[in-house]
Amino acid sequence: MAKPRLLFLTGHLARPRLERILAGIGETAFDWAIADIGVKVAALATGDIIERRLQRPVEADRVVLPGRCRADLARLEASFGVPFVRGPDELVDLPEFLGRKGGPPDLSRHAMRIFAEIVDATAHPVETIVARAEKMRGEGADVIDLGCLPDTPFPHLEEMIAGLKAAGHTVSVDSADPDELSRATRAGADYLLSLNEETMHIAREGDAVPILVPAIPHDLASLDRAIETARAMGIDFIADAILDPIHFGFTASLLRYHELRRRHPDISILMGTGNLTELTDADTSGITATLLGICSELSIDNLLIVNVSPHTRATIAEHDAARRMLFAAKEDNALPRGYSSALLQVHDVKPFAVTPGELGELAATIKDRNYRIETAEDGIHLFNRDMHHVATDAFELFPHIEVDGDTGHAFYLGAELQKAEVAFRLGKRYAQDAPLDFGVGAPRNEEDRTRLEEAGHTLKAQKNARRTSAAKSADDDGEGEGS
Repeated sequence: MAKPRLLFLTGHLARPRLERILAGIGETAFDWAIADIGVKVAALATGDIIERRLQRPVEADRVVLPGRCRADLARLEASFGVPFVRGPDELVDLPEFLGRKGGPPDLSRHAMRIFAEIVDATAHPVETIVARAEKMRGEGADVIDLGCLPDTPFPHLEEMIAGLKAAGHTVSVDSADPDELSRATRAGADYLLSLNEETMHIAREGDAVPILVPAIPHDLASLDRAIETARAMGIDFIADAILDPIHFGFTASLLRYHELRRRHPDISILMGTGNLTELTDADTSGITATLLGICSELSIDNLLIVNVSPHTRATIAEHDAARRMLFAAKEDNALPRGYSSALLQVHDVKPFAVTPGELGELAATIKDRNYRIETAEDGIHLFNRDMHHVATDAFELFPHIEVDGDTGHAFYLGAELQKAEVAFRLGKRYAQDAPLDFGVGAPRNEEDRTRLEEAGHTLKAQKNARRTSAAKSADDDGEGEGS
């Protein structure tokens, strides 16, 4: 059976490095070829340029574009009659990309349901809670959990449940008051948090699925009795052994979850992660990944999340990213590495796409005065045809910048150099004219990328407009790099 053939599009500057990387991969499940489409940087090529310059017919089963190339893939596929895909943003990530059978891992699946709690639901009108619930659903919540406060009336509980259900949400009600839980199930709530062996009678009053907890804290025997009662009643249920905070029983609570799974290998289990994420002064992405790793090993399929503390503001999105990454890794019987960068918010696994030596070689090829900015393990590199300087502090590069009184150019370079310094100091991947990637901690969208790219292109256009009749052609405007 013939190997599939991949065609990699590139530009003048990246071609030598692309050839080295592909040649260094060794034996592969595919054959490959490279097409230089006649621009300096293929990532800046438009769909029109590709359609004009890529030779027809395309002798390949698939064409791989640079990750930053924003050309319309569907249009190119229709034009050339073969599939087009985007590779990684950086060439350094290409072997990993290709190692996963020519494409990124499938993160569309997961095996955990997210309950996102609104702890102060009693204090807000229905429309406010529905709006918050919509935002939570966009971040990954599957169930909106209405928190009831002790000794605080909730007269509009039924109206709140109806409003959320009308907006298409699945609803749970979280209360220590049996009367509120009874009202909730009769009003159509989908889940009740929580019932125990002494309050199981409430489950008969409606169709809500109860989350079962021990009647006495830490007492698994009590939880066992509640489970057996639910089974005798013939109702669905979810069990929760309760996760405790660090120094207040955390390790023992993990052991309880392990024991609960050992005793009941086939039941649905919930873990509430807020006692760690909320009550530990640490970035929540790593805590979440660890806790969900435990959940993945124990097949815990429900998660209760709260985000009251400002430092947990991204916790729903973090849980969503973690459950997808861990599902994919578990399916592959692999470590959870190389599947997603969503939880790498502060540091990157591969912060530098190029080495200082490679940047020296690149700088030697530059023939224009446009400033390029890159980072490597030795610092921030600023270079054009006339200079190449390296610093670990962006201000150290100020004496080497000449912008001839151009305020816009100065502002652009200042912003980019400061961004490069942040990336260098944190160990984040930096790319000129692109936002830094802080994973789900500070989500990027296409507008961020477009805004920064347009700023670079606008500056370049302004400079070209001031040039003499030797200004570049329209195609060449898309071939430059940096500013």
